[in-house]
Formats: sequence, structure tokens, C-alpha cells
Amino acid sequence: MREKHSLQDRVEMLGAVQHVQMLGSLTEAFCIAILEAASCGLLTVSTRVGGVPEVLPDEMIVLAEPDPGDMVHAIQKAISMLPKIDPQAMHNRMRELYNWHDVAKRTEIVYDRAFKCSNQNLLERLSRYLFCGAWAGKLFFLVMIVGFLLWQLLELWQPADDIEECKHCCQHYFVEFFSEAR
Repeated sequence: MREKHSLQDRVEMLGAVQHVQMLGSLTEAFCIAILEAASCGLLTVSTRVGGVPEVLPDEMIVLAEPDPGDMVHAIQKAISMLPKIDPQAMHNRMRELYNWHDVAKRTEIVYDRAFKCSNQNLLERLSRYLFCGAWAGKLFFLVMIVGFLLWQLLELWQPADDIEECKHCCQHYFVEFFSEAR
């Protein structure tokens, strides 16, 4: 496929990869490699961390806990599923799930929700962050506190009232971005 489509300068064939170089993610927001693999018709195996469980439907991915034993079990499960996998059907499904218009529409929904939450006071936001996970929530909480203190320091140095806002530029960008997506 690489030669057929003249992709030699873009695709590097690694060959065998040593086991010590293969690591499962302990954190992952949104794994593009999973999308790329599924777009190529490949069943993927990944750790059940971060946003990974939300990236693909269950029939397109086998999830494992970030534990070597569970990862081996997930790989064995994936191997047993391979005869039932139709790469072209998986590719077509990916085209439906992740087309530009759909992604833009979902992005617009996220921005709309974010704008609706922007009027929450600091305590409401901090409590929301605190419950985002066992340790991640506490980390987010801490980052928010540090960010708030930094913002207050910068506000003393240069008050927001002294800074001219350019609302037109941002509005123009978002209108242009979403109108192109439609």
C-alpha cells in the first residue's frame, strides 16, 4: 500500500518492535492513533484510560486496564475477534463517525456548553473539578487554584479594564470556522 500510493516519504516501516518499547498509556485525552488504526480497518487494543473509552464503539476496540496481565488478555480477545472483522466495513463506519461536518457540529456543542458554564463562580467550578477523578480531580483543583492566584497577580500588574477587547476578531473567527464546517 505504501508503494502503491507513493507514501514512502511519509510512512516508515518499523518492523519488529522490542517489548520494552511497547508501553500502554496511563493517561490519554483523545488518542488519534486509535482513530487512524480503525480508519485503516484495524481492530485496536488500548488501555481504558482518559477519554479512550469514548473514542470508538465497543465493537471496534478492545479495552484493557493499564495492567500487563489485563493487556495480554485484551490482546488474546482481539485475536479471537479478528476473523469476524471486516476492514472495509470498519473503515466505512469510521467515515460515518468522524466526518468533518459531524466533528464541527460536536465541537460547536462543546463550545456552547462551555459558554453556558462560564458564568459559574469560582467555588462552583472548583467543586466540579475536585470530583473529576480520584487523583486527577485533586490535580485539576490545584491547577485551578494556582491559575486563579496567577490571574489575580496579573490583574494587579495590569488590570483588565486597561486592556482593550477585540470581540469582533474572535466572533469573526468562530463564524468563519463553523460556516466552513457546514
